[in-house]
Amino acid sequence: MAPEKGWVALLARDLADSATIINASVSGETTEGGLQRLPGLLQEHAPDVVVLELGGNDGLRGYPLTRVRNTLSEMITLSRESGAKILLVGMRIPPNYGRRYSLGFENIYPALAEEHTLPLVPFLLEGIAGDATLMQNDGIHPNAQAQPAMAATVGDALRPILMALEEKN
Repeated sequence: MAPEKGWVALLARDLADSATIINASVSGETTEGGLQRLPGLLQEHAPDVVVLELGGNDGLRGYPLTRVRNTLSEMITLSRESGAKILLVGMRIPPNYGRRYSLGFENIYPALAEEHTLPLVPFLLEGIAGDATLMQNDGIHPNAQAQPAMAATVGDALRPILMALEEKN
């Protein structure tokens, strides 16, 4: 799918009057790849808000849960130290990874949100995952039809953060 049809581009168009959205995502990236790139991105863009939506590829690769959690936590800390507010966006993995691993993975996001006192989108694909009409043939990635709902989900959580920043300025 072309980047301009993705949820980040749709969100950027929707919020164009109140925010500039920088899409720093890399398809297929893990949390460790994101962590390696994050300091440079924070320095280059000096964002007011970081939307952290990462970890799904770690889960699909069966990475140890403590590793995923610790890497996300480090990214949160770096973002906060740069002065940015953070919106954490959760992900789930398919149940074929086993109940223990799947639930453990899903619980990473609310645990980090509580630990770091962050707003949380519990599951980016709420109402999308499991609906074959909204998923690509792999059953894992959402298709173009799902992107507006994803943009709305993140936008609903992001707007209060942006409004609070606007009130401070």
